[in-house]
Amino acid sequence: MRQILSCVLLLAIGLYLIGCSPSESRKEKIFKDVTNVSAMKSNFGKIGDRDVFLYTLTNKHGITVKITNYGGIITEILMPGKDGKNGNIVLGYDNLPAYVANSPYFGAIVGRYANRIANGEFTLNGVKYKLARNNVNNALHGGIKGFDKVVWDARENSDTAVSSLNLTYTSPDGEEGYPGNLKVEVNYTLNNNDELLIMIEAASDKATIVNICNHSYFNLNGANSDILNHILTIPADQYTEVNDQLIPTGRLREVKGTPMDFNKPTQVGAGIDKVNGGYDHNYVLRKKTAEMSVAAVLFDPGSGREVTIETTQPGVQFYSGNFLDGSIKGTEGKVYRKHYGLCLETQHFPDSPNQPLFPSTILNPGMKYLERTTIRFSVIE
Repeated sequence: MRQILSCVLLLAIGLYLIGCSPSESRKEKIFKDVTNVSAMKSNFGKIGDRDVFLYTLTNKHGITVKITNYGGIITEILMPGKDGKNGNIVLGYDNLPAYVANSPYFGAIVGRYANRIANGEFTLNGVKYKLARNNVNNALHGGIKGFDKVVWDARENSDTAVSSLNLTYTSPDGEEGYPGNLKVEVNYTLNNNDELLIMIEAASDKATIVNICNHSYFNLNGANSDILNHILTIPADQYTEVNDQLIPTGRLREVKGTPMDFNKPTQVGAGIDKVNGGYDHNYVLRKKTAEMSVAAVLFDPGSGREVTIETTQPGVQFYSGNFLDGSIKGTEGKVYRKHYGLCLETQHFPDSPNQPLFPSTILNPGMKYLERTTIRFSVIE
């Protein structure tokens, strides 16, 4: 039986690879105009005395992105498959209390520092800063109350071409141990080219470190099964080696000839059993500048859905949902089991403040942090 399944999976990958050739008949479906561009707002609950809202962005093809100003969370992305039926391609909840009670950063804006900082400390300009530790002895995704757990100020907008949501938050000096009053602005824009643009800006009145990203979990088959059959491409020759606490050692490892290699379209589950604990690694993107370039392409052969992620960031964290354990019941009552979602977090490298050879994440007064990520939606017949 295992041999039969392996043959079926290899055939699916082979068909996809053949389909990637321009000379073959692999075609992208053109979405039909089905609705008007809109940005709508509805009540989603309260956090203390702050109102929380759910914003729904829709483009003319009916692609819909729902975002709440609690944590800047993308709660749903609805897009059609090759059968023409809409499906939700990200994990999340349909209510605010669930996000507050138990969320592994579903769809959230994470910061001030996405990913891990070793021992929850770093030194900047001769001063040692101690951060809130929330991941064994390390700081993860901004600490105990990072950007994913605050209520952002929000303003929605729509015209004939785009619908957008602008979020702002000022993180006070010393919050979670980070220096400087940091003003942050996140803009989500859904356009009629079937792209979701995420632009993140920040400025500080004191030298600090910044690394902010969106933490969506993708499952292109609507979370009706795991993501091990998804086909992934990551244009990267190296990844940052980590220890048993997922902290970088400072060494870069080559992906060639290993289960870490996704330079060609590769099934997520093909080599996952050979990676200790599953994938949770930062890939060093094959780029030398801060210009937009492809970070990852994810394709689901069953639904025909594909997302292409481009970014100005130097890295992307590929996480294969290793810690999902079936204890979470999400949108539509679906149970999220192990590998039922994967993350492609565009970012600077983990623990960069303690790794002098990694790209710098220092933000000085007078400088602007500006990073962009685009998620492009398409359907392949």
